[in-house]
Amino acid sequence: MKIIRYFLAGFLAWTVAAEVAAQPSPNSSRNNDQRSVREIPVRGPASRGPQNNADSDNTETSDPATSDTDTSNTSSTESGDHSTETLDETTNSSNENNTETGEEPEDSSDTSADGEHSEENTQGSADSESTWILNSSGERAPFIYESNSNEQVLVNVQSVESVSLNGREYSRITTTGIPNYKIEITQEILDSLLNRPKAYSDFLSGSPMVQVGDVISFGENIGYRSNSSCGADAGYGFWPPGPVCPENVAHEGYIPNSPEAATEDCETGLGVQGYWVNGTSIYQWSDGQSVNNTWHTLAPFAEVYDVDICGGHAANGDYHHHFYSSCLAELVGDDGSGHSPVYGYTADGYAIYGPWEDAGVLAQSSWAIRDYDNPNSASGCGEAGARTCLLVDEYDIDRGVVSTNSSGPSTGGSYSSLSGNEFTTSAGFFYEDYYWDANLTARGGAYLDQYNGHSDSERGYHYHLTVSEDNSGKLIPAFPFTFGPRFYGRLDDQTIVNRCSTTVGR
Repeated sequence: MKIIRYFLAGFLAWTVAAEVAAQPSPNSSRNNDQRSVREIPVRGPASRGPQNNADSDNTETSDPATSDTDTSNTSSTESGDHSTETLDETTNSSNENNTETGEEPEDSSDTSADGEHSEENTQGSADSESTWILNSSGERAPFIYESNSNEQVLVNVQSVESVSLNGREYSRITTTGIPNYKIEITQEILDSLLNRPKAYSDFLSGSPMVQVGDVISFGENIGYRSNSSCGADAGYGFWPPGPVCPENVAHEGYIPNSPEAATEDCETGLGVQGYWVNGTSIYQWSDGQSVNNTWHTLAPFAEVYDVDICGGHAANGDYHHHFYSSCLAELVGDDGSGHSPVYGYTADGYAIYGPWEDAGVLAQSSWAIRDYDNPNSASGCGEAGARTCLLVDEYDIDRGVVSTNSSGPSTGGSYSSLSGNEFTTSAGFFYEDYYWDANLTARGGAYLDQYNGHSDSERGYHYHLTVSEDNSGKLIPAFPFTFGPRFYGRLDDQTIVNRCSTTVGR
């Protein structure tokens, strides 16, 4: 089996400070907003233009309201238990049949006079069965079993069917949400496991029971002291202590075949926001947690020690990825030798491509980090390292900042995750640390727009996964990681996310 660069291994060995330092630097002469759910003035709608012309100071608190549709979730403070996360992360208004109901400048897309995009993308449509990893042979997971059954779960996507509902064409995707990853243990992966800050307690014997060259199947025991929801020989030992074991959640979702640009601002939220090509769930930046109900933590950073060696984990049984996974990259054959292929589709129907814009060229996020450490920075709070102000509008830096009584940890402070891991809260750790820099988008080329996408003549409008690359070639997640923070496309009653939310982080 081909040895690939495993992003997760390199990522686990990095500190949050190193990760966020790889982001674009903010324009210190400007200033921006991130809206608090409680305190920040209501933002005006953000225009869908300009688009890219080319291809511990405070105590951690969990949010009492973690979804647009459900505010009844409760928190658990039991050490090592992610019951809060598993409730919060999967709460959304998805229309799913499961047990959780609840580029070059000349290729720019056409823009109407009012700034709204008028094109419909029919390229890279979700109705192409060749894009999806279909299970045509009845293959079953070797270590994951169906609930209350001795039968193993079917892997990947079970079917892709074109259907017409209310005059719109969709792909109906049915999937168990269980992948069939096979991972070769490299020295890099092994080192990352050995260097976990809580390795002694995370592993039953104090260290992983794998060695370089081992090929591990999804769910195979590598020595973790896993959550008790994972049965012996049925997932136990593959996941770190916090997350629950994945289950067959029997997703069925409708993805528009001809996506259309939205006419209103719809925030992405918790839970399923689309499907990766192997049928696993796309989750967004949020892990449902915050400090002082204002500073929202980013799952790729706060949960870095809570994901498996493919960079995924489960909440309420639903296995998902919040960010780029080298296991997905190998599955779709993405080696950086050209424009990345499709990795998945969001609820609005637009494709998410991998991180490569061209051979050796990464797509670039146009979201920049606020400059807290310079007291004179327009995006800071007037005191070096302080998080005592919020941006009025994270899409318009010129609107300035507003003071908040719900201050966050300083850039030298700390945050304790649900799994008890400690992180330095350097600039870029929270959602509220970012703003969309229109000047970066205006550069064109590999720079993306505020939705983390752009258009080209071959693919139409599409999103990109975003990462940065360090000097050793390790790929580090870069905000907003997958797509968004808002949907570019229109949602409706049939789509996987069927309600337009104006609330950040829920």
